[in-house]
Amino acid sequence: MFPKSKSGKLALCVLAGALTSAVVTGPALASGGDGEHGHFRGRVVARDGLLVRSGPSEHHRVVGHNRYGRIVRIECKVTGEKVRGNRRWYKLADGRYAWSSARYIVNLGEPPHWC
Repeated sequence: MFPKSKSGKLALCVLAGALTSAVVTGPALASGGDGEHGHFRGRVVARDGLLVRSGPSEHHRVVGHNRYGRIVRIECKVTGEKVRGNRRWYKLADGRYAWSSARYIVNLGEPPHWC
């Protein structure tokens, strides 16, 4: 049933606009990644491999390692401690609280969004 009052019609238009916006922007926000939960991908380019840390700096505890050439899933990026001129750090999407310097990861596709 279509509303007859001006306020009812306005409310319906606002609701329709909000729903349209959600449908249009929803898939766009998830794009650019590997199609899996909106994650982005990168390749480790550090010859000796790349340390995975508990936070976005070299002062955080080492919690893992990724070998040279490995494809990693990236959740998002932050500004952290500078590593060889690069302050960008990636939060890795590997099921744990893990971070690696973006200095040693080359993006495959679009760069990750900000955390």
